[in-house]
Amino acid sequence: MHRFVTVAKQSAASLGCQGPGGCRGVRREDMALRCAAWLAGGRQPPPCPRPPPPAREGTVRRSSAAKASAVKITEKASREKILTLESMNPQVKAVEYAVRGPIVLKAGEIEKELRKGIKKPFTEVIKANVGDAHAMGQRPITFLRQVVALCTYPNLLDSPSFPEDAKKRARRILQGCGGNSLGSYSASQGINCIREDVASYIERRDGGVPADPDNIYLTTGATDGIATILKILVSGGGKSRTGVMIPIPQYPLYSAAISELDAIQVNYYLDEENCWALNVNELRRSLNEAKAYCNPKVLCIINPGNPTGQVQSRKCIEDVIHFAWEEKLFLLADEVYQDNVYSEGCQFHSFKKILYEMGPEYYNNVELASFHSTSKGYMGECGYRGGYMEVINLHPEIKGQLVKLLSVRLCPPVSGQAAMDIVVNPPIPGEESYSQFIKEKESVLNNLAKKAKLTEDMFNKVPGIHCNTLQGAMYAFPRIFIPSKAIEEAKAHKMAPDMFYCMKLLEETGICVVPGSGFGQREGSYHFRMTILPPVEKLKILLEKMKDFHIKFLEKYA
Repeated sequence: MHRFVTVAKQSAASLGCQGPGGCRGVRREDMALRCAAWLAGGRQPPPCPRPPPPAREGTVRRSSAAKASAVKITEKASREKILTLESMNPQVKAVEYAVRGPIVLKAGEIEKELRKGIKKPFTEVIKANVGDAHAMGQRPITFLRQVVALCTYPNLLDSPSFPEDAKKRARRILQGCGGNSLGSYSASQGINCIREDVASYIERRDGGVPADPDNIYLTTGATDGIATILKILVSGGGKSRTGVMIPIPQYPLYSAAISELDAIQVNYYLDEENCWALNVNELRRSLNEAKAYCNPKVLCIINPGNPTGQVQSRKCIEDVIHFAWEEKLFLLADEVYQDNVYSEGCQFHSFKKILYEMGPEYYNNVELASFHSTSKGYMGECGYRGGYMEVINLHPEIKGQLVKLLSVRLCPPVSGQAAMDIVVNPPIPGEESYSQFIKEKESVLNNLAKKAKLTEDMFNKVPGIHCNTLQGAMYAFPRIFIPSKAIEEAKAHKMAPDMFYCMKLLEETGICVVPGSGFGQREGSYHFRMTILPPVEKLKILLEKMKDFHIKFLEKYA
């Protein structure tokens, strides 16, 4: 530092800084340091208030030397970064999440260009890549928002503008909060009265199958619960490293969590020719092959399916449970779309209910974690990050370990817990808000069913696109034909063929969808995932644009 000050003084002197005389009372050392900093950055300092004295002989030479020295010192002060791509956690680097991957980043760039007035063949980017209902224009459920508003600002409890059934629920939730405030931490497992409501909901949903609030854990969306359970399940090394069986196509949360935990991903393929059904023979093939290189002990099921939209039959679920019991696998049932069932003859069956009905040999032994969320269904409240998991047949000592792990993150968002409570404890017949609530709920679900059928029908009219029946959830996952010429061009751009297709779609139409390669698919097949959430009229326009694009794409690369 002393050396830097000395050099700085020399630099300042060379520019004519004369301390109190030359810079109006500024300490000479301070002014010198300031000037040297400007020089080190390759810039001239601002002129002194008074003209500098005439340059003496040798001043120019001394100024250049001082400048070079200051730059050299600054360069030495800049050291190598501790955190680089080479030194970072390799498991984090391996994580990929296609739903918000390169295609979405490109969509963001295009949006910025549109705002700057750069001309495109379209006026807006339509983000059909993610299941974010409210972002796509869906209106919130009034009763849910009323209760959360009352909990957030309790002074509203005296307002006549809010119905009594909403106030009753808000008071109960607030009584479960420290200091009667939504701003306090809750227990790590979640607010007790809300866990009781979740247990009551599960019993009603499953026709009286008992549910214990002590087995309920409120979570930050379903994602948090899934990641937490996987974290506690993964162990071992080498061939004994935990293998996690996941469906292909899958929701990329699973592959991302598996990569982060350095576990082994074990793929089993859904049967596209049979409406994405789950086949136990395929499970057995996958398991037996995986035993050669890992220890498969977790089986993940997404029902209704994401991205594939299938609803598993009761028989299929029974077969899966028997397989898990036989092979001693821990079952994870992702059931966040349980309200989203559209097709005639399809019905949601929870794994918990079927497990119970299969008898005590199964119900008392198969370890099962099932998940639900505020983000999907008819609610679409993604931003609240509300969710729960029910875990049954967990070893008592592991239960303690799970609570310990959850305690590290203190608690899930309390406002999200309140929102989850309204999902599991909605208005009932005879209450003031019931008629409006049921009208809004049925409107959302009927609208989604209409859009599912519209999407399926429109895609199946386009040459080179085939879409299975959208039985449930919020997405279409059509299979697309990509000509060999386009595949070669994709390779030249170092892109997967379906990524190339989706990029072209985005650049030419402004429609953002996710390539099937981000979810997994059989070799040689190509797909994309698109949400069905846009309003009907906008969805029709979107589908027409996609049809026109696909036909032109086929003509161009034929």
